[in-house]
Amino acid sequence: MTDTAPRHPRRSALCLLGGAIALTAAAPLRAHAREGHAVPAREGRAPGRSARVEGLLARLTLDEKISLLHGTTDPRPLGQAGYVPGVERLGIPPLRLADGPAGVRVTRHATALPAPVMLASAFDPDLARRYGRVIGREGRALGQDVLLSPMVNLIRTPYAGRNFETFSEDPLLTAHLVAAEIEGIQSEGLIATVKHFALNNQERDRMSVDVRVDERTLHETELRGFEAAVAAGAGAVMGAYNKVNGTFACENEALLTGVLRERWGFTGFVMTDWSAAHSTREALLAGCDLEMPDGTHFGAPLASAVRDGGVSEAHVDRAVRRVLAVMDRFGLLDGTVPRRPGRDAAAGAAVAREVAEAGATLLRNTDGTLPLTAGGSVAVIGPTGARPLVSGGGSAHVVPDHADSPLDAIRPRAARVIHALGEDVFGKPLPADALDPALATEAQHVEPGRTWRYDGTLTVDATETWTLVLHYSGTPPLRPRILLDSEELFPLKPGWDEYFTGGLLTHADDGLSVRRRTLTLTRGSHRLSVTARGGDTGGLFRLRRITEGTRAQDVAEAVRAARAARDVVLFAYEDAIEGQDRTTVALPGNQERLIEAVAAANPRTTVVLNTSSATSMPWLERTGAVLQMYYPGQEGAAATAAVLYGDRDPGGRLTQTFPADDDHHPVAGDPRRYPGVDGTEHYTEGVHIGHRWYDAEDVRPLFPFGHGLSYTSFAYRDPDARWTGDGLDVAFTVRNTGPREGVDVPQVYAGPSPDLPLVQPVRVLAGYRRLALRAGEERRVSVRVERRTLSSWDPKQHDWVLGTGPRTLWIGASSLDLRLRTRARVGG
Repeated sequence: MTDTAPRHPRRSALCLLGGAIALTAAAPLRAHAREGHAVPAREGRAPGRSARVEGLLARLTLDEKISLLHGTTDPRPLGQAGYVPGVERLGIPPLRLADGPAGVRVTRHATALPAPVMLASAFDPDLARRYGRVIGREGRALGQDVLLSPMVNLIRTPYAGRNFETFSEDPLLTAHLVAAEIEGIQSEGLIATVKHFALNNQERDRMSVDVRVDERTLHETELRGFEAAVAAGAGAVMGAYNKVNGTFACENEALLTGVLRERWGFTGFVMTDWSAAHSTREALLAGCDLEMPDGTHFGAPLASAVRDGGVSEAHVDRAVRRVLAVMDRFGLLDGTVPRRPGRDAAAGAAVAREVAEAGATLLRNTDGTLPLTAGGSVAVIGPTGARPLVSGGGSAHVVPDHADSPLDAIRPRAARVIHALGEDVFGKPLPADALDPALATEAQHVEPGRTWRYDGTLTVDATETWTLVLHYSGTPPLRPRILLDSEELFPLKPGWDEYFTGGLLTHADDGLSVRRRTLTLTRGSHRLSVTARGGDTGGLFRLRRITEGTRAQDVAEAVRAARAARDVVLFAYEDAIEGQDRTTVALPGNQERLIEAVAAANPRTTVVLNTSSATSMPWLERTGAVLQMYYPGQEGAAATAAVLYGDRDPGGRLTQTFPADDDHHPVAGDPRRYPGVDGTEHYTEGVHIGHRWYDAEDVRPLFPFGHGLSYTSFAYRDPDARWTGDGLDVAFTVRNTGPREGVDVPQVYAGPSPDLPLVQPVRVLAGYRRLALRAGEERRVSVRVERRTLSSWDPKQHDWVLGTGPRTLWIGASSLDLRLRTRARVGG
């Protein structure tokens, strides 16, 4: 943090008894509000009812009420995710709901901000608040009323496909950042939606997996971020797809009513994730208020249930009241909502660049590899060197104002730039002599209204692994149907997954959609059949391939480029997308072989990682430097160049632990933990999530939580810690001992309480501070450790219990680089 340490109200919440969620009596509020942040209503207290809302509710017909409780088709769509119709005769406006974890996802241009995981890497709630303000302003400017963000599920497994959309593996850091971002979003008049409540920590089987978790684990890990979001005033909560202890999250009364409303005092509305409703009566009574994107359960079935007496109209009124109350709070019912602003694209771009520079995380730097010297020769290698990987796929995709490539940003700084692709992810043309009869596979046009067919043979000279790459125009239903030896290679994916596109691999440079299929082809001839339809406007497709031979050519070209330059900047990628998990922490494709070959040719190789989450690096010791840039947004190229050349100190720190490989991380080797067995997943790691697990199991990671290097150096001294009655104040001195200005993020970790008869983590993140110091400058730093951080959830009392007694505090540069140690007595 840049100034004062954040303090967030915390309340007691859910308890799980015998695998089912049970509610406990409201515990006294133990909240210490941050300055200027109001504490919401106490648990169980009904919010005051608005006369305006009650007046509207009394005038609404049953059908009008129900129309406010589910989505429908927008008659004037703006490309957003959802639409809820208003009631024009009563002056109730419609609601438009847009995705937006890293910018507003509509068909018009918006600022493409860096991924939330990169924002989190700055360890700066103030920056998160400004990030939120950009999205809030642009959401309203682009005709939206509700933002379907931020995501606050913890990073539990490195394989989760949406790790880039959330913040961290750590509950404290996550809580601070989500609260600040929500404050920023809603300060601009856009309703924020915190998601996915709760335990949607993976994409694999997300629609059905039953997450089994004990009450203490739930409270001390996943729920902390959601509670902070409620305390920050989030207007809406999105229920998750998965089950929690046997009950779907969107009809889980203990979560949606017991925890969210009765324990935390939430006064907003709860919506389903898209098509996440499974019932009518059960979901409504449990506390779900809005079904999206349609009325499968909350439309005609709900109207029938009310008329037949199966559902009381009072429950419909309750849900409508919640939706209208939020609209009223944001000025949508009385005309006091501010006029929609214009976009400030320049301001958005400035924040996007600041976040990308602040979150740039230098993992390795040997022999002065970085910063680069201006005016030298540089080889730029890798597909994301020439084509920017702006954002991840799915809900996070944004149409940016612009997006330069890193190659374009580096060229003005170097006397000579050599570019090599390194890996051609879009394939090379099929050999002309491999097809019989001959087929023009590079630009096959299909006339409107026509169907084009090909039947022939594809002959390969040797048994080899091929990746067939199809480029095509039009929507997925018009994708050419290609069969090889009677097997369809590119069938449509089920549900929404077909329509989630990635940031790199799913579209070619000319805009054609791209799909891939990897298979082993035996030597000889294979039957190839292609059927393509032109649709209303005509179609275009091409069919390419990637083989061991083409990859070897790409690597050889990259090695020649590396040898011809003083420095190499090699851009490596991983294209994450909603709806699917990764299968390994290794880089995809041929990239490991590429990095090893290039680094062997030129040891002054810097690898820039445009990846979503933790990555294994068997090639690490061969490289000079590694810079983690995640998905850096539309200003990512300029930010990357600024850090590479030393204009900016790399200010990021890891918000998740990087394991050494697929065998050494919290869910490795235990399918019950991930991805689940027979549809059920058990969080048996308990409170030992992320870096806590590595400490508990004494497993050394590749890079620890909080790790990140600077172009200068820092020293810490003179620690002191004092109990204040509601927390600890931890003070120490930081000195910049290097030759230039730089950014440091010292972190405070707290050890276990000797007075609690509970298994506790070896240490937990207790606080942090982001600061910039000039060369030789020193500063006395004070970090606030909140009472909640020093407490544990007691499953016998179903409440938070302060961990009293002498506690050890460590101050360090990461969860493993612990440089100072002191002790303080907690509780007087």
